[in-house]
Amino acid sequence: MNISGKIVSNNGPVLIVAEIGQNHQGSVPIAKEMILKAKEIGVDCVKFQKSDLASKFTRKALERPYDGPNSWGGTYGEHKMHLEFSIDEYKDLQKFCSDIGILFTASAMDPVSFQQLVDLKVPFIKIGSGDADNLPMLRQAALVDMPLVVSTGMQSWVQVQLIRKILSGKATALLHCVSAYPTPPEEAYLNLIPLYRQHLPDLVIGYSGHEQGLQITVASVLLGSRIVERHFTLDKNWKGTDHKASLDPTEFGRLVKYIRTVENMERTETTVQVQNICAQVLTESDYNREELDHALKSVTVDDRKLLESEIACHSKLGKSLVFGSDIEPGHVLQAADVAVKVSEPRGLSPTLFDSVVGKIVAVRRSKDDPIQENDLVNLIAQKLL
Repeated sequence: MNISGKIVSNNGPVLIVAEIGQNHQGSVPIAKEMILKAKEIGVDCVKFQKSDLASKFTRKALERPYDGPNSWGGTYGEHKMHLEFSIDEYKDLQKFCSDIGILFTASAMDPVSFQQLVDLKVPFIKIGSGDADNLPMLRQAALVDMPLVVSTGMQSWVQVQLIRKILSGKATALLHCVSAYPTPPEEAYLNLIPLYRQHLPDLVIGYSGHEQGLQITVASVLLGSRIVERHFTLDKNWKGTDHKASLDPTEFGRLVKYIRTVENMERTETTVQVQNICAQVLTESDYNREELDHALKSVTVDDRKLLESEIACHSKLGKSLVFGSDIEPGHVLQAADVAVKVSEPRGLSPTLFDSVVGKIVAVRRSKDDPIQENDLVNLIAQKLL
């Protein structure tokens, strides 16, 4: 993969990404301060999250009350709007990054945002775990001449293989990821990384970590990760659910140094070798042999499935099939009639997109209503997880 002149391959240097996400508190000045810190500690790229709220969420999801300690508004929509930068603000941040010499990109959280990032000509577009089963958006991405990075949290091995098929022939990286904040060491499943490398040799393999500490991410590099992404914050006590699973500048600076130390070492797939190298490289405060043993337990590709620790994230931000417009009974669903959004209540899995297209609608439904099995005639579908 050629990312703005940086060659990212399974045999080259690690691309280190600081996931600012929405840890900027909705403030462009804070975002710029975070970018400067990331540059100072040697990060290659900063990444944000771009959403078009009406394209990502249904009306009911946006209108639900949201008044907890992490809220920036009375409803979930108001909360998310506070944290969302405009395109002009994105252009300002993009220029700021260019001026100081660090890559700038974002995760596309919906099809509208994906096209906006294409128009911004970012060096690559990230598709997060929440959209790794979003078939229409994956197909949209396959048509674009731009490097793609896809996280695989909450996905099955079957879905991982489908991602590869849809994006065949494109410059693509797949990141092993567990969508739990923070990820318990026993569910880090690091040995999926060499399995990804074995079964998907045409793709760059990386790691997007949500665990606490640094050692599991360092071990991922020894197992073959060539793109590493961790959440970044200036203060873990700030308002927001991501800060506790993020690294502050001091921690991220140590991580960068550790990665640069081990990235040129010969890859290993044995627990003992990974443990020995980590014990030598990491400071005593960053190393815990027992926790790393848990993260390095043996796995098979069948272990890439929705994990117990991921259920909370899947319930909150997993997407569903919803009606894209008002629909009358007897209508035959076309692709344009079906959208993929975060909905309340949940609808059918996005993996069933092709199954619902062409089916007859049995009852009157409104735009943004989740598509349920009994809404359609002769639908043979799997149940939601």
